[in-house]
Amino acid sequence: MGTEEKKFSMKMELWFDILYLVTVFILGIYFLMNEEYIKRIWGIMALILVFGDSFHLIPRIASIITGNKKKFQTALGLGKMITSITMTIFYIFLWHCGLQLFGVKAISATIIIYILAVIRVVLCLSSKNQWTKENSSYRWGIYRNIPFLMEGMLVMCLFMGYAGTNGVSLNFMWLGILLSYIFYMPVVLWIHKYPMLGMLMLPKSCVYIWIICMGLGL
Repeated sequence: MGTEEKKFSMKMELWFDILYLVTVFILGIYFLMNEEYIKRIWGIMALILVFGDSFHLIPRIASIITGNKKKFQTALGLGKMITSITMTIFYIFLWHCGLQLFGVKAISATIIIYILAVIRVVLCLSSKNQWTKENSSYRWGIYRNIPFLMEGMLVMCLFMGYAGTNGVSLNFMWLGILLSYIFYMPVVLWIHKYPMLGMLMLPKSCVYIWIICMGLGL
């Protein structure tokens, strides 16, 4: 990629990141202002998403503006760790929203969700991840994403199994979750060899906006 193409790509990423954070924040506030309990929970879920992502994206935005990534390396690394934890919490909220909307208990599955979430958080907090280094641990990137993938797939199965039972707004929630992982996992597995795969995080973010927007039809 030439210099001009790289500058254009960085500008596009800059404005995309800003638009993403603003959009999810506005949606979160909109849901919180609703009188319905489930929509308020949806609003909290949206704000958890934007709160966590901001720890990673704001340093990223600052590094693009200043052209000095090394200056923000520590903030970027810690931001990735915080984002990893808040995404785990996001799926717990989504799971409970699904249980309430579909009128099911699924106690055993809920216990599994929490166990996977705890394992994920513990793995994320380990210093062996080397979050603040430019090239964090590839092996630990795999380790911490195994329980996260399992958690997400359980949530996906819930929404897939009950698709069509609560109106049409959540019929494709399972697809949104699946797409988010389809865009995310290649980054986890191969970004150390192919840095351009990092661009897949942009459509992944679009999918999360779609997931939040599905709540508008509740």
